[in-house]
Amino acid sequence: MKRVIYVILVLLIVLGLGKACIRADIDESQMPVLRPKAVTIEENYPIEKNVAINGIDYLQSQAPVGKFGGTFVSSTIGEGPKTFNPFNSKDNISSQMSEIMYDGLVTTDPVTGDTIPKLAKSFTVNGKEYIVNLRHGIKWSDGKPINADDVVFTWQNIILDGFGNTSIRDSIVIDGKLPTVEKIDDYTVKFVTPEPFAPFLRMLSSPIAPKHIFEPAVKKGKAYFDGFLSTNTNPKDFVTSGAFRLKEYVPAQRVVFERNPDYYVINKEDKKLPYLDKIVYLIVGDINNQVLKFEGGELDEISLQGANVARFKEMEKHSDFTVYNIGPDTGTMYIAMNMNNRKNDKGKYYVDPKKQVWFQDKNFRQAVDYAIDRKNMVFNIANGLAEPLFTPETLNSIFLNKDIKGHDRDIKKAKELLKKSGFGWDKAGHLIDKYGNHVEFDLYTNAGNTEREAIGVMVKQDLEDLGMKVNFKPIEFNSLVNKLMATLDWDMVIMGFTGSPLEPNGGKNVWLSDGTLHIFNQRLEKDLNSPRYDFEKRLDYLYTQGALATNFEDRKKYYDEYQEIVYDEKPLIYIYSPIRIVALRNKFKNIYPTSLGGVTHNIEEIYQAEQRHER
Repeated sequence: MKRVIYVILVLLIVLGLGKACIRADIDESQMPVLRPKAVTIEENYPIEKNVAINGIDYLQSQAPVGKFGGTFVSSTIGEGPKTFNPFNSKDNISSQMSEIMYDGLVTTDPVTGDTIPKLAKSFTVNGKEYIVNLRHGIKWSDGKPINADDVVFTWQNIILDGFGNTSIRDSIVIDGKLPTVEKIDDYTVKFVTPEPFAPFLRMLSSPIAPKHIFEPAVKKGKAYFDGFLSTNTNPKDFVTSGAFRLKEYVPAQRVVFERNPDYYVINKEDKKLPYLDKIVYLIVGDINNQVLKFEGGELDEISLQGANVARFKEMEKHSDFTVYNIGPDTGTMYIAMNMNNRKNDKGKYYVDPKKQVWFQDKNFRQAVDYAIDRKNMVFNIANGLAEPLFTPETLNSIFLNKDIKGHDRDIKKAKELLKKSGFGWDKAGHLIDKYGNHVEFDLYTNAGNTEREAIGVMVKQDLEDLGMKVNFKPIEFNSLVNKLMATLDWDMVIMGFTGSPLEPNGGKNVWLSDGTLHIFNQRLEKDLNSPRYDFEKRLDYLYTQGALATNFEDRKKYYDEYQEIVYDEKPLIYIYSPIRIVALRNKFKNIYPTSLGGVTHNIEEIYQAEQRHER
């Protein structure tokens, strides 16, 4: 099997983010290639294989044998994780921390995208029935065995019973019915779905919890569980199955993980991995601090934004790191308007009624879309290392609707769309609606994310060309999430979703009308029975049928249509898809970047070699 290492091909002119404040017409002949092609270097990389030693079913790494010891230092933006409970995490950072500590039954092959065993030794699928065979003899980090009781408890008592973040549960509901799970024996579990359900096998990548640790918390109820294994928990209380376990958490400073001595992956000399002693995540305030810390030698890895790539690529020639281009990002960035027309518990509308009229108007949303200068953003913010995006599916998605071609900025068309809905302009050029109200609203994003902040400045300027008054307000991430998910008191926002290029069903909680991330028309529990827009009803149908279809071609028809609806209705307006660029210290070996897995997908195999100093 081959792994693909992507190496950046082109150097681009660095335009500082400060220049992003100025919108100007761009001579396309002077623009860099929007989606630079990468040079590929193919290497044979043997995949891990099952090995039984003294009755224990290990995964054996086939990568070159490395050295034990060393520390890998990475970083996170913002305030750090909100929880260490893998079932409570609702943000990327918390989820990332959880993935380090807890393994699922299966995982995704970072090269092929196939679903492959992890805690499971093997699995079989027969229509609605999934038989999972667990590894014999593997242990939790406290030495207790991992067995079928843990799997059944996790799925029945946590996931299916709706504890913590219910996004997984929501994604596997079929016509109001949930799968069943039962223990066949100590190392065999059977899942049965109500109907054949294409995404289910990949959903088995959800982390498995140690029953003896989590069961007491579950018995105390959902309110208690929401605070279980919080960031205040003593690291000694964590029992995990992943390559690393929590050692230390210092709020706003760092998260430290240490190797799990009972991990079930071994090298070709039958020694237990991982090689590294520690992984450290420094908590930094923003991307600029991240860059400074990498340049100062405090970080071993950094994801680069377009503005820094050319400089880092030049530095690479005489520095101790390599810059990798690993292809289109698996996440998306978008603009959303709050289309909510309901009231809170105090009888007050979540959204100002006059703004409701604007945001619920498809012509208004399309006008905003046509006013956005994506190419200018790609040029000035991403330095050409991106491509304009018009669909919810990522550019490397196997379900991408390639018939959706998008469009350039078109102010004339934007104004025509506004006129169709009765908008006009006063003598000063300010946009007014048909009732005489000046169009003014707040635009939010999370402070500290310099890329989104730069996008926000440009969006503000683009929309002001239509006569709109936009109050751009970057705010702290937790406060923003509270607005989006709890108080619902926001107008417009720039945010992003993580995605999967292999399975659209992961977006079910975004696109189903009662989904927990149905951000543009978020329904709290008391609002679940409120009326749906017609396009919401159609999305509900398409997402349900897309999961029930088992043939790829049939599934793609449903997902093609959902993308067409999103493109037409503009509940989310997609901006651009960045190319993922990562810089990594050369002292680390067994590095095999892939577009699906990133640079450190095989963290248990990565080791720190002795550093050589050339003179």
